[in-house]
Amino acid sequence: MDAAATPHDHPSQALEAPQAAVRGPDRRRAPTPRLSRYSFFGGRRRAARRGGEGRNSFVDRYALSVWGLLLWVALMNAADSFFTLLHLQNGAVEVNPFAVWMLSTGRLGFVALKSILITLPLVVLCLHKNFPLARVGLGVAAGTYTLLCAYHIWLL
Repeated sequence: MDAAATPHDHPSQALEAPQAAVRGPDRRRAPTPRLSRYSFFGGRRRAARRGGEGRNSFVDRYALSVWGLLLWVALMNAADSFFTLLHLQNGAVEVNPFAVWMLSTGRLGFVALKSILITLPLVVLCLHKNFPLARVGLGVAAGTYTLLCAYHIWLL
């Protein structure tokens, strides 16, 4: 090494962080896991680190549009529960055998079961938001619930 050269003159050494600044293992060495302590709170990744990694990858943070779509589906599910119970009070008959079973648990049981049965898939779709099938699934769920609620309103 030349006497005038410093250790940071070499390109590979210039990229290394000083030891005092290191806070723990470098999370960038491995892809973001499907589920971690950062999945919903405290994460920093909104997108893939490098070009071409955006598809089929997991991130720590989610865009407002994803949260908005998830909230929309959850609200439409709640509206569907409300309208179903309203129609049943007015003399309608439930034709879906699975919904009939859920209704046999009572109103609170029906709403709780229906909420759980939509929340779990929404969590999976949220975690997989960068996967094409998950984006299609979220769009189909939002569209289907919107049409279902429009149908409920039309029945009024």
